[in-house]
Amino acid sequence: MKNNSISYVLVRLAVAMSMFGHGLVRLPKLEAFSNWMLGNFERSFLPNALVLPFSYALPVAEFVVGLLLLIGLFTKQALIAGAVIMIALIFGSSCIEEWSAIPSQLIHTLIFAYLLAYLDLNAFTLDRKKTV
Repeated sequence: MKNNSISYVLVRLAVAMSMFGHGLVRLPKLEAFSNWMLGNFERSFLPNALVLPFSYALPVAEFVVGLLLLIGLFTKQALIAGAVIMIALIFGSSCIEEWSAIPSQLIHTLIFAYLLAYLDLNAFTLDRKKTV
């Protein structure tokens, strides 16, 4: 395996573990996480009818994206989904003026974009077809 492919896999695994870990720790306490998120968004213009389903879907989405990236399955789709999740989180952080969370969300987005742009380096993967 070439150095570029090794570097790619390491970055993929790092962002995968971040997503997987976020989802994994939130899933067992899903209701508490949802209540926490609802509390944070009370001061925003977003209605509870939008925040509530998102608060339940987010940990599942983080977990699934992380797992798919860890095992290298549906990598392209998982990278796109990860970036979309981050864009939604950036919007939410902006709505509640949680500016300190945005740099981390932007870094995750940049990593997803990088991995998507260089998908042809994804040599260590369970994806059965060519990943370009």
